[in-house]
Parts: sequence; C-alpha cells; structure tokens
Amino acid sequence: MIKFGTDGWRAILDEEFNKVNVTRAALAMGKYVADTFGYDKPIIIGYDPRRMADEYAELTANLLYQKGFKIKLSERVVPTPVLAYNAKHLNACAIMFTASHNPPEYLGMKFIPDYAGPATSEITDKIVENLDKEYGFGQDGSLEKVDFMPVYHEHLKSLIDFDKISGDNVIFDGLYSASIGYFDKLVDIKKTLHMEHDVNFGGGMPDPKPKYLKELIETVKANPGTIGLANDGDADRFGVINENGEYVSPNEIIAILLKYLKSKGVKGAVVKTVGSSLLIDSVAKKLGVDVIETAVGFKHVGEAMRLNEVIIGGEESGGLSISGHIPEKDGLVANLLIMEVMAVTGKKLTELQKEIYELAGCKFYTDRIDLKTEEITPVLDYFKGLKKLGNYEVTDIDLKDGVKLMLGDKTKILVRPSGTEPLLRIYFETDNLEKLESLKLTAVQK
Repeated sequence: MIKFGTDGWRAILDEEFNKVNVTRAALAMGKYVADTFGYDKPIIIGYDPRRMADEYAELTANLLYQKGFKIKLSERVVPTPVLAYNAKHLNACAIMFTASHNPPEYLGMKFIPDYAGPATSEITDKIVENLDKEYGFGQDGSLEKVDFMPVYHEHLKSLIDFDKISGDNVIFDGLYSASIGYFDKLVDIKKTLHMEHDVNFGGGMPDPKPKYLKELIETVKANPGTIGLANDGDADRFGVINENGEYVSPNEIIAILLKYLKSKGVKGAVVKTVGSSLLIDSVAKKLGVDVIETAVGFKHVGEAMRLNEVIIGGEESGGLSISGHIPEKDGLVANLLIMEVMAVTGKKLTELQKEIYELAGCKFYTDRIDLKTEEITPVLDYFKGLKKLGNYEVTDIDLKDGVKLMLGDKTKILVRPSGTEPLLRIYFETDNLEKLESLKLTAVQK
C-alpha cells in the first residue's frame, strides 16, 4: 500500500518499495503534474546515497520523459533542500528519492511542488487517487542530467554572510549522508568525519542525534574550543554539539537563531509545531514576536511560512528554514547560521545557550513516554476532559494535533498518536526537574 505520511512515502526496499510500486507512484505524480500544470511543467529528480536510490531516480526520469515531460535528473547525490530550492528557481515540481533519517533498509519518495516545500495532504491525496489511472502523453519530452548545486550556492550568498563565518572551530560529521560534497564545499571545515557515501551508513543510522554522534562528541571533547555539526541522510535536518561535547536541542537552536535574526532586522513571526518547546514561546514573547503554532510535521510549518511573514520556522525534530529561503527544512542553512551567529557575536555556543535561557527566564526540561495501546481514542478523550492533573490546573487546551494541555505558562503535556504504530506519545515539559518527574508519574497513573 502506498501511503504518504508527514514527509512522503517510505517503505522497506525490495519489499513494498519495489519497481512495480515505484512505477505506480511515479506515474501518479506525473498525472498530478499533467492535470494541474500541463506537460510543459518541468520535473526535476534527485536522490540521496541510499541503496538503489539512484537507480529508481533514473527509472522515474525515463518513465516521465517517455510520457512527454521535460525532466532534469541530478547527476549526483543531492540534498533535499538543494533540490527543493531548484524547484522554486526553475518553477518545477520535484521528486526526491530518500528515506531521510530512517534505517538503511528503507527508501522513499517525496513530491515537492513548485513552491519548494513539502506537499500538503491535499496534494498527496490526489497523487494516491491517481495510482493506476491512465492518462495521455505530452509532446517533445526531454531528459538531461544537471548539477543542482551552483544555483543553490548562489542563492545562499543572499542569506549567509560567508565573509564572516569560518570552519576553523567546526568538526563536521558527514554521517555518510547527502550533505557530503555540499556542506564541505560551502565552507572550509577544520576537521571532518565519515565523509564517504555508504548505503549502510557505517552500520548506524543517518540520524544526527547523540546516539549516532558518539564519535563526533568524543572528537569535539578532544579538540577544545570546537563545536560539532551534522545532518541526516538527505541533509534537511541538523544536529549540533557544543564546546562541552553536549547535544544542543533543535528547540534551543531555533530560539538562538530567532533572537539573532530579529537583531538583524528580519521581521515576522516564528512558526513552531505543537510539539516544540515552550522555550521558543518564552523567547518570542520577550522579543515581541508573534508565535504561529502548527500540527507536527514540516509540511504544516512550511504551509504557515508560505502564508505569513516569518522570521524562522522550525520543529523539535531538527528542521528549520528562514525568511527569504524556501518553506522546506534545510540542515545546511541551519549549520551555516549557527556558524554565522557565533562569528558575528564572538560568543561560544555554550554562551549563546546561557543567554537564551536567561532571556526566557528559566531552563525548560522535557521528556516523553510512549504508551502502547489499541485504545487511542478513549485515552485522548480522557485527556480532553481533564480540568486538573494532580495538583496542576489545566489553564488551556489545544486540539490541533492530539491533545495539548497547558498547566500554567511554563508547563505542558502533549498527547498524540504515533501515526505509524499503535501507541500514544506523551510529551512533558516544565521548568523544574522535580516537577517533570511528578507530572510523568501522575499522567501514567491516570
């Protein structure tokens, strides 16, 4: 079954993700483009380093070329944000073969419309409706291989102060991912790790979280004064290690960059998901910046960025984009902005973290419990009906994605279905570790 989640269709390679289903999906995407824009709309195609990603990209390019579309196929592995920017630049639709940060046995397809952000549910629903439907042929199809990097790099010069930034204090972990040959070409890096493409990602996962950044953490610790940067498999997410060898959460990075971009005179709101930290709300309030909150998933963040004037949009899982860029998460831009804010302010990352918590008025602590249950709706209904949880009064409730309970302005609980498994994810956040443990115990007992 071909089903699109928050960021495309993903499945296990050689099982559900096979030649038959890729052909069906590719032709369904082609029908969407033909029906919506006509055959003159260019389609650009890219792929990450995963096994068979290049072969399926070539297959799709040939299928759609034969249908009469004008196709541009990447001549090499390409990050999702690089392909997405080119969709905007070329007024094209894009198809990206990637499974992002998933395990090596997965592969996937993302459809990126010409606005250069994740396809909305309305678009992916139409693509699914198109599966196995016949349609006609256009005229004068073409197929060429191109390098999508030069146009993207030129665009970044309007966003990043390359004269200020330096890679002398940066250790970059390529994580065997699509950022190799891109991020390291944008700026000179002091030291790098895992800078070759590997379909098995070194036996780990292309996920820039502490569990998979152990060597980067140890290397940062062994090189005083450095920080660590990394991206996921298709380079749309980022991971950051500070000078102490500690993981810096995406929530902290979004808050730091919000403050920095506001100081540069960038105007607008901040977009965050319902799962993102109250830290961002607190910093935005102190800066006089409006907060737009969306459901979880960057397709919702991207849509809000397209509809509003926005300084920065981001999510807790490690994706962000900024004003003047595309409404798609970009781990390369995130890395460059972190380097820029450090260079311009002359401050260590640890100092920037301290400053942001001082501005917020406290440090926030988070945790999550996964509750396996087939009774999703009754549990959600229970939380919807709460007026009090233990000693905490429910001061506000939000139902845009699961159930979010505000217990004062510095404490929240979010309960939402996983979407892929029969379980509920319960997120906790507050300004005190003792309170955090108390909330977890109270919620589980209920």
